[in-house]
Amino acid sequence: MQDEISLSRLDYAFSRFLAQKSDLETNKAKQFRAIIAELSNAVSQGHSCIAINKEDQSLVLASGMADDSGKLPIVLENNKLYLQRYWGYECKLANKITTLIANERSIDGVDNIIAQYFPVKDDVDWQKEAALRAVNDTFTIITGGPGTGKTTTVVKILALLQELSVQPLNIALAAPTGKAAMRLQESIGQNIASLPGSQWIKNTIPVQVITLHRLLGARPPSPYFKYNKDNPLPYDIIVVDEVSMIDLPLMCKLVNALKKGTRLILLGDKDQLASVETGSVLADLTIALPEYTQELKKTYRFSEHIKTFADAINQQRERDAWELLIQNHAQVLLLKEDLIEFIVNKQAAYLQLISDGAEFSHCFDAFNSFQVLCATRQGVNSVADINLRVTQQLKERKLIQSSRLWYSGRPVMVTQNDPVLRLYNGDIGICMPDAESDGKLMVFFLLPDGTIRKYMPARLSYCETVFAMTIHKSQGSEFNEVLLVLPESMNPVLTKELIYTGVTRAKEFLKLVTNKVVFLETIQRRVERYSGLADRIKKIA
Repeated sequence: MQDEISLSRLDYAFSRFLAQKSDLETNKAKQFRAIIAELSNAVSQGHSCIAINKEDQSLVLASGMADDSGKLPIVLENNKLYLQRYWGYECKLANKITTLIANERSIDGVDNIIAQYFPVKDDVDWQKEAALRAVNDTFTIITGGPGTGKTTTVVKILALLQELSVQPLNIALAAPTGKAAMRLQESIGQNIASLPGSQWIKNTIPVQVITLHRLLGARPPSPYFKYNKDNPLPYDIIVVDEVSMIDLPLMCKLVNALKKGTRLILLGDKDQLASVETGSVLADLTIALPEYTQELKKTYRFSEHIKTFADAINQQRERDAWELLIQNHAQVLLLKEDLIEFIVNKQAAYLQLISDGAEFSHCFDAFNSFQVLCATRQGVNSVADINLRVTQQLKERKLIQSSRLWYSGRPVMVTQNDPVLRLYNGDIGICMPDAESDGKLMVFFLLPDGTIRKYMPARLSYCETVFAMTIHKSQGSEFNEVLLVLPESMNPVLTKELIYTGVTRAKEFLKLVTNKVVFLETIQRRVERYSGLADRIKKIA
């Protein structure tokens, strides 16, 4: 049973409500409340269900609030206890995925064309193996760390499928966030240009990447989408990147909206942090369907030293990772300078560009080349702490004038989706003078489609200063240089997946702020998401 200190008021309120509706006497109702409060809390922590013992199973069934039919508020399936909603998502997702893999669509003539895109090599060509899977199956997972060529591979797959099709295929490219969509779009464009195929084939591959919510036709504030089982998406192929970020409900709604015969290709790093919300869909799918999963194992553009460091973390070889860190290598090392002074010096470059009247795109590139990533939002060395201290020191050095909320040079992150403004949670903007408005302050954003939009600061109700951001918020992004800041003592959020995700945001240079005790203990801890999805798919498939 969970420590009661971790339970929220919502957990208690929900458990009391169900207990009042149950058929249990007072003493047993109290025990039932504790079980339901634990379940409610587990869901808020990302688990889709909890395991309960025989005695608790009997009690839950006696309450009249649970069975295995999915018609009551609680579902008890074997020893797993679910809220009905998440049990329903698991069942729908498992059934749809197994339907997808049952519809194999092998294509003749692949061997005659594939060598054009994947020349013969002496070693194993993991990208070619992934392409063969995707051509012959309607469902494919391509996983691998940064720089292993997931985007390169999928562009070649799309070109292959177009060449082998008797008519042009309708293709959609999507990602869970605006930042991830923008990164994928940049990479897709670069890779199309280097394809060996004809110009006609290149022209049939889309370059625009949209968010999953836009793909499905979000209808806020409703949880429903325009596209669903009764109104399926019109695409022949759908490619989704950064799947580790996608939670159980959203993935369920995506696969439920596929038309018959659609190929679904999922890209992501299975070792990254799981979604912020419920589930660990990518990890569960790779466990359940290894024959439909291809891992890319060779790194092409990632710094070799950062890769070695990330591998040691991912494999929980904490002492090897620490030894690499204290070797003081130019690409991976502990920060020796004063934390705030180091960050302020790094931010001076983009602030000078703004002062010189440079275009937003240049200022944004300069700001985006370096990022501070924190494990926590509050406390010492947290996002709130560092943003406050950096702002104060920038003001003291007269690099900014922050007497008001909005000032020239203020970097901000959107914290809530705003479809009206076409801004989404995680989008980054910079407040700076607008030459077209006589120097009036505007907030500029680079959108996923490559366009620049500007807004009056007063229109941005949900945003925060972002000299530092959480590691969770950095998913889907890459930076030339990263400063990864961990708290001074252990915290429940610290896990090896968190550090691995932060480390792999850096392309060229990585600095850490941590101590040995916290670093070693963090790598020893793993994220454990309790779910029935993998077992459910194995049972059906």
